[in-house]
Amino acid sequence: MLTVLRVHLPSDIPIVGCELTPYVLLRRPDKNLTTEDVPDSAPIDGHFLRYKWYRIQSDRKVAVCSVHPSEHATLQCLGCVKAKIPVAKSYHCSPKCFSDAWQHHRVLHDRAASAVNENGNEEEELFGRFNSTGAGSINASLAPSASSASLANGSTPLYPAAVTQRSGGETWFEVGRSKTYTPTADDIGHVLKFECVVVDAETKLPVGHASNILTSRVIPAPSPTPRNLISVSGVDMAGHLDSDSRISSAGTFTVLSYNILSDVFATSETYSYCPSWALSWPYRKQNLLREIVGYRADIVCLQEIQSDHFEEFFAPELDKHGYQALYKRKTNEVYTGNIHTIDGCATFFRRDRFSHVKKYEVEFNKAAQSLTDAVVPSAQKKTALNRLVKDNVALIAVLEAKFSYQGPDIPGKRQLLCVANTHINVHQELKDVKLWQVHTLLKGLEKIAASADIPMLVCGDFNSVPGSAPHALLAMGKVDPLHPDLAIDPLGILRPPSKLTHQLPLVSAYSSFARMGVGVGLELQRRRLDSSTNEPLFTHCTRDFIGTLDYIFYTADSLTVESLLELLDEDSLRKDTALPSPEWSSDHIALLAEFRCKPRTRR
Repeated sequence: MLTVLRVHLPSDIPIVGCELTPYVLLRRPDKNLTTEDVPDSAPIDGHFLRYKWYRIQSDRKVAVCSVHPSEHATLQCLGCVKAKIPVAKSYHCSPKCFSDAWQHHRVLHDRAASAVNENGNEEEELFGRFNSTGAGSINASLAPSASSASLANGSTPLYPAAVTQRSGGETWFEVGRSKTYTPTADDIGHVLKFECVVVDAETKLPVGHASNILTSRVIPAPSPTPRNLISVSGVDMAGHLDSDSRISSAGTFTVLSYNILSDVFATSETYSYCPSWALSWPYRKQNLLREIVGYRADIVCLQEIQSDHFEEFFAPELDKHGYQALYKRKTNEVYTGNIHTIDGCATFFRRDRFSHVKKYEVEFNKAAQSLTDAVVPSAQKKTALNRLVKDNVALIAVLEAKFSYQGPDIPGKRQLLCVANTHINVHQELKDVKLWQVHTLLKGLEKIAASADIPMLVCGDFNSVPGSAPHALLAMGKVDPLHPDLAIDPLGILRPPSKLTHQLPLVSAYSSFARMGVGVGLELQRRRLDSSTNEPLFTHCTRDFIGTLDYIFYTADSLTVESLLELLDEDSLRKDTALPSPEWSSDHIALLAEFRCKPRTRR
């Protein structure tokens, strides 16, 4: 007979919007073990599995700490209530929790105060008080919030009636009848129960005892703090990204670049400071999607996106938001794992703003083969290929704008844009390989530029800090022959240094913060730049490393920067030790720039 041997949940804490998929181990009648589902439509030996999910609801309302969501709240910040800050952010589990979080918590108050233009007389009340005894002030219930209509939890509707009454003032509500369940806002603060039982296909009655498992209390999904768009075009303006309309005006367009951290690299060994539930892919994919969609960029360049996650999640989900997708998976000459988990670069663009003209794929492995065939003695080819073949790729898309970004339309003139998206090799000891990869990409882009008068963007994770040789080549068009990075060149592929040049007038978008005059938010952003390179102090922040690796470069003769997504403050990230965190689901931060095309003068 069909027998359930084991049931468990891989995630320790259930989160709103993140699907729960129990692991169910079965013994079939032939004694073989399986984890495959046995639905009523395909019974085995006259038996199938029936699943049910329950919400265990107590008469006592439970609030969850905003800093430690697995803990119950014992106090509430009254300043948050007065300032109408989302109620979930007002709860804390202890006076120490509130005190430790105050430096970051008061930023919520400051933003609320500036938003409503409160005067200084009300500042004391706005900043809130808490009871030092720890009793605190707790609302009778959490803020009401409707369940997401898009969450499907089985073939039957959610049930409003109590199924079973338990002792101690607890009621069980049946909420799902499928193997998987996605917690809703109604589940926050409540324990869920999963039930699995073998059922006789003929009588529809359970056979034997049901297998049950209880979850921890459901917590709300932490939402990333909104990031402002800061104007650098000389107009004093700073505002939130509008969730209902794009930030780009008629003649401008926005570009996002973001390394989203591949799931295969997001391990507890590497990121031990991040809670395991916040590292899990079911949580991270939803948090990343919310963040990416929230930016409403016209063009989205993602790096480190696994091929299975591109096909099964990001492509279909972003399609719902009007994006067309292009993808280039890394090559797998070095990689030895599951081919479906190899990551790559994905470029998405809004179908109502751009159409696809041409796609170029750059495989640095192929370029390595050509290089070694041409310049490396045959006796050294194997050694050379072992050093150069690292599976990195670039994806180049030529797009045509469906809007006029140069003023009145020029009859017969196509408004094209070339967008390069790449992820350069990560190994710090391979400085020659990094520089060679960047040089190879730039030479390819030069060929495109020679064939068409076209604005260009070069986006990605270059795994190169400001001032390194790859950064110098991108930003300056050449590398100083005395640059220390050139000392590492065992294959002689960087000689003579005079060949390490290109003619593209590339400028880093975020250096615009350093060149602008006085404006709202500009001084704060300048303090988040490295004054020696005019690049962000960091785009990547882990416990062991903080620095800038990601860039958006543009051709300055054809494009001008209108505005930039504000940079993050290191202190605000350190409250969770580093990235990734429950709030931010990658170890990189997203970069976004708004561009306008200049009237063209032929290069």
